[in-house]
Amino acid sequence: MGPTLSERLVTWQRQHGRHHLPWQNTRDPYRVWLSEIMLQQTQVSTVLGYYDRFLALWPTVADLAAASLDEVLAQWAGLGYYSRARNLHRCAQAVVSAHGGTFPRQAEVLATLPGIGRSTAAAIAGFCFDERVTILDGNVKRVLTRALNWEGDLSVTRHERWLWDAASLLVPEQGADMPAYTQGLMDLGATVCTPRKPQCLLCPWQPQCLGLQAGRAAELPVKTRKLKRSRRESWCLWIEQGGQTWVAQRPDTGVWAGLWTFPMWASEGAALRVQQALQPERVDTQPPITHVLTHLDWVLHLSRLSVPAQVDVQAVLQASQAADPVAAMEPVAAGPSPRSAEGMATLGFPAPFQRWLTGR
Repeated sequence: MGPTLSERLVTWQRQHGRHHLPWQNTRDPYRVWLSEIMLQQTQVSTVLGYYDRFLALWPTVADLAAASLDEVLAQWAGLGYYSRARNLHRCAQAVVSAHGGTFPRQAEVLATLPGIGRSTAAAIAGFCFDERVTILDGNVKRVLTRALNWEGDLSVTRHERWLWDAASLLVPEQGADMPAYTQGLMDLGATVCTPRKPQCLLCPWQPQCLGLQAGRAAELPVKTRKLKRSRRESWCLWIEQGGQTWVAQRPDTGVWAGLWTFPMWASEGAALRVQQALQPERVDTQPPITHVLTHLDWVLHLSRLSVPAQVDVQAVLQASQAADPVAAMEPVAAGPSPRSAEGMATLGFPAPFQRWLTGR
């Protein structure tokens, strides 16, 4: 009887897996958790700078918990999927308030914390505490459906539950092997068993891969439910007055929740009427930006205005907020209000607004 799938994977990971990333070779659950949250739906190359910056600012979970949400969002800006940042902050506060600043050791308890799902909880418990629990992120689902030649539609909840059960049966017998096994699953999905053109000749599971034997590896996994995309347009006014810039904080729910933007309108005509009411001395129209989100193509138009000191910007914007729903300014949680350059630096802006503000 040859080595099991888990034994093959552990041996392969120790010899050929990734060992150079800053969150590897650590048993610190704070660092592992931080990397896991940042890596959700985000490439390693993008995460590296953010990870180092967060640790430099907040080296412990207590430090992060003590920061303000605005500070966290400001450092997260550009990384996308901003609900992760809000949950990151909430989770840090929960670890401090409910667990004395120490992460729980069991995946089942970890999964009760804000923003930590079952797979992330398993990754923390496996890497840091040798708990024999499996991860099951998108890459691992692909690896396992191919290895098992499993045709279940992963858009069906009961099929995903079956895959969880199957994955749980494959974990190593020894807890000490869990860090290498967990990292091996990640490495296999990221570098070998890729969505297109899997490199089966390099795979440690090749001898036992049922999908490869059936000639179907590249066709799996099956997921029939497709995400429907939509399109949206907004018109933004970059209002500068007396060395300050007018910004508004978005509501606590929805896209960019809690982040800051320039005042925005869903109607070009409404934005133009506000622009005229502000009596600008100068208007610079910027090229539109199409911001691509998972489910949405958001076209953002921008006019940069230099407004005279005597204009009551607050009154003009408040009038727009009170207008009929078609012409009203998009909802805000706070503001609009003027901010200095120093004040702007402490706020979190979505990526397209960062591009406008930095000129990059």
